[in-house]
Amino acid sequence: MLRYALTRLALLLLGLVVASALIFLTLRVLPGDVAQLIAGVNSTPEQIEGIRQRLGLNEPLLTQYLTWMGGVVRGDLGVSLLTGAPVGGELAQKARVTIPLGLLAMTVALVIALPFGVVSALRRGHRDGTLLSVGAQTLAAVPVVWAGMMLVLVFAVWLGWLPAQGFPRGGWDDPGLAFRSLLLPAITIGVIEGAMLMRFVRSATLQATGQDFVRTAAAKGLTRTQALLRHGLPNVGLSIITVLGLQVAGIIVGAVVIEQLFSLPGIGRMLVADVGQRDLPKVQGELLVLTGFVLVVGFLVDLLHRVIDPRQREAE
Repeated sequence: MLRYALTRLALLLLGLVVASALIFLTLRVLPGDVAQLIAGVNSTPEQIEGIRQRLGLNEPLLTQYLTWMGGVVRGDLGVSLLTGAPVGGELAQKARVTIPLGLLAMTVALVIALPFGVVSALRRGHRDGTLLSVGAQTLAAVPVVWAGMMLVLVFAVWLGWLPAQGFPRGGWDDPGLAFRSLLLPAITIGVIEGAMLMRFVRSATLQATGQDFVRTAAAKGLTRTQALLRHGLPNVGLSIITVLGLQVAGIIVGAVVIEQLFSLPGIGRMLVADVGQRDLPKVQGELLVLTGFVLVVGFLVDLLHRVIDPRQREAE
């Protein structure tokens, strides 16, 4: 187990290095001149060149990359070109919105997917099972922006139960108000992700009902539902954990869009603004953190599989 964990950790670090290089090079080929943007439209060529010298933009790309990565290793993601504020500090502040939003969205997705997916499988061939399956397929195809607008129309405009946009100025000083501000955006992401996950839960449950150990348990006196819940779902859980790990990326992408729609001061909204302003150090740091988060989740999912499934440990 230790050797496997060290191997996966090495692959994680390699993935981070490759991702950082791709992020760095991709941002450098974007059109526009950062020095010109900072200096303004009325700047002289001498002023622009001075800014380039000060920021090290005239250095070779490899030197710039190694300088950036050296800072990352020390925990320094650099400073904003436009504001001079540390990138890490701004990311930590915005993460207080994005991380709770993601966790809440994942909770909503699980609450939808697990019970309805199992019921849809157990009721296959019945009207309610068919309706659940069709509903999941329909919701999975709905654009997240449209879903957010409809939820705002119903729960914010018509019913007035939840705020339509914004986040408290005091942040989590008022937990109740902050939670209510995130609830509608989280439901928007969670419903779409939950519909996609529900389809997988249904498929995995149907597969489990055909396994020999489930049929054997049913033959010993258990009902099909009891046999599935007692013996089938623990095996289905491994597959569900894998899909949940993959859906983290979908939730991050959804957060970028939803934070714009609901005017939430999170990492996604900051990323969109920084890309438009060509604040390269901030964009680099934001993309690296988001990419690293996805890779770390994949690493943890792999380790969790080894812990839960003894067959994988025996195969070593």
